[in-house]
Amino acid sequence: MTPTPIIGPSPTPGQSPLAERFRRVRAASLAIAAPLSAEDCQAQSMPDASPVKWHLAHTSWFWETFLLEGSDGHQPFDPTFRMLFNSYYNGVGEQFSRPARGLLTRPSLDRVLAWRAWVDQQMEALIEAGPDSAAMALIDLGLAHEEQHQELMLTDLKHLLSANPLLPAYAGRWPLSPITPMPRSWVRYPGGLVEIGNDGAGFAFDNEGPRHRVWLEPYALATHPVTNGDWIAFIADGGYQRPELWLSAGWEAARAEGWAAPLYWRQVDGGWRCFTLHGDAAVDPHAPVTHISFYEAEAFARWADARLPTEAEWEAAAADLPVEGNFADGGVLHPLAATRAAAPGRPAQMFGDVWEWTRSDYAPYPGYRAAEGAVGEYNGKFMVGQQVLRGGSCATPPGHVRASYRNFFPPATRWQFAGLRLARDGVRADLWPLVRSVSEPPADGAARVTAGLLADPPTIASGHFYDTLGSRLFEAITELPEYGLTRAEAAIFAGHAPAMAADVRGRLGADFQLVDLGAGNCAKAEALLPLLAPARYVAIDIAADFLEEAVARVRQGWRGEVQGLAMDFAGRFALPDDLKDRPALFFYPGSSIGNFAPDAAARFLAGLKTDLPRSALLLGADLVRDAALLTAAYDDAAGVTAAFNRNILQVLNQQHGTDFVAGRWRHVARYDADAARIEMWLEADAEMTVRWPGGERRFARGERILTEISTKWTVSRLTSLLETAGFGDVRIWTGPDASFAVALGG
Repeated sequence: MTPTPIIGPSPTPGQSPLAERFRRVRAASLAIAAPLSAEDCQAQSMPDASPVKWHLAHTSWFWETFLLEGSDGHQPFDPTFRMLFNSYYNGVGEQFSRPARGLLTRPSLDRVLAWRAWVDQQMEALIEAGPDSAAMALIDLGLAHEEQHQELMLTDLKHLLSANPLLPAYAGRWPLSPITPMPRSWVRYPGGLVEIGNDGAGFAFDNEGPRHRVWLEPYALATHPVTNGDWIAFIADGGYQRPELWLSAGWEAARAEGWAAPLYWRQVDGGWRCFTLHGDAAVDPHAPVTHISFYEAEAFARWADARLPTEAEWEAAAADLPVEGNFADGGVLHPLAATRAAAPGRPAQMFGDVWEWTRSDYAPYPGYRAAEGAVGEYNGKFMVGQQVLRGGSCATPPGHVRASYRNFFPPATRWQFAGLRLARDGVRADLWPLVRSVSEPPADGAARVTAGLLADPPTIASGHFYDTLGSRLFEAITELPEYGLTRAEAAIFAGHAPAMAADVRGRLGADFQLVDLGAGNCAKAEALLPLLAPARYVAIDIAADFLEEAVARVRQGWRGEVQGLAMDFAGRFALPDDLKDRPALFFYPGSSIGNFAPDAAARFLAGLKTDLPRSALLLGADLVRDAALLTAAYDDAAGVTAAFNRNILQVLNQQHGTDFVAGRWRHVARYDADAARIEMWLEADAEMTVRWPGGERRFARGERILTEISTKWTVSRLTSLLETAGFGDVRIWTGPDASFAVALGG
């Protein structure tokens, strides 16, 4: 069933544009209520939400109180309504208790609808008579006010229906077709002095001004909002159980309310489902996450090693974007996954889908003054204890928002369609661009994923480990007490780096480049740069965002030329032609060569030599030793390696559209003595079907997916490996416990 758009009536011939707009907005409120029973319209599910009947009444109250009461000879429709449906305007008089609005069984819904018709008749007469400028300003405010309540009607109704164990649908289910998810990257902004706030063109609420200047440091925004798949990874990594991620007030709220997932989510048979205005549905991993509080958004941003944008950063980025997206008029009434990639240098989905929490407190702009009289209570008196949200949602009426629009809610609010977009601090504009992307065609990557998942046994290429989160988890692994590999390698470099540097210069001369394969945080290469003194440093890694931060740091601390390449070099290695102008020392530390089977390792290294014959190789390799020690290094007591292993499923979900539930897969590490290698597997804890664009596979309980091998070497096998690949004249250094080796050849 396709969604039913929420629209107003067709224009009436001869009406003024303002009268047509008034009728359209008023009719849209009735259209929201049309599918509901009187019982639906009466109930109130919590103090912060109001009954639909109350919204229909209050919006009529606004017109009668602020416009019609000032007209000659006005007689109220019902004098008692002035108090019953006053929301918070103390200047107008007494108000009925907000948490008890659901007790107002009288007046009836029919009586409220009759009042609306009477108000409409009076207002249309006022509009056709030609209102003065003061009345025109109030009419503009009243129309925007009613549109705000249309969104509240939908969000409050969703909360109400979710409390019903029948999980009733408000509208017919919409078709959710499988899509290929859009890649999320970063858009950089140089900062500087910018202007924000309404520029005086068209209607704006008073809190959107005055327009003023703000200084911004360089920053970056994610091209797309955080998705449900991202949030599932956050949950799986213990995001709701880790107080270090949370603001103190947020942690207290999460504990007190029992938050363990976004509002309306529940776990069923190991998968996530959610309540929508179309009824119960599976959580779409590619759609923006919604119904989260500011506190949850802040915790997620810390977990993702990012932050929330300020409202000034958000507005500066959105200022020249078209206000288009998934709004209420489409009838979907639920966030949708992005269907197209962001345009170069521009973020996507800035408007519609979900309101985006910012890090900005809701405070007055410099020079702000609330309007005189009761309408001055509309915004100004709420400027404390609230956070600003930007962009509109799937329940926002079309045309209601703009780049300067400031929504605001208390930080614990969850029933609104609120999500988040990540931000990061930037680096100096003269350091951009930092990283070039040298990627394989998307179709090739998808074909490799499909082939791996359908293989026997199924496999996932280990390159998928290293998104930004995976790279950070691997950093944490290298610090674990069980994982001595990194410390053993560092000790070898510390003791022998001068001899290595002299040997390299003897082989390649002084004018060479250091090509760092799998650079990660670049720390290992940074320690060698002063001794090696290459003419150029080329850092290569699959995780572009992570690499960008590292390259920026190297550039600011080392005077030589620095290049960054984002590429899956293990799949198809080739340096760009402009980087083949000088000899290269290929630097491949950390025993990453062990991720290849021995014959594949030889082919990979031979490919380096073929691509750049004038080259040498500095290689780190883990050596064969006690099996128990090796196994412990890949199955640590803290569970960091297990989280690293499961994260590969989230990467596949995000990059290739799979629907893995990471929490249903158990990390397994084992040592194969015959092959002299560690194997990492993920084991299904129940029977399940995994689907992705172009394929699916049924997994039995206990069935495993191979995610990584780590071959261990002897000195003789390592020497033979380099010689076979064309890197002769091999020299090897080992540590005192013979657990690790560094080899130089070429």
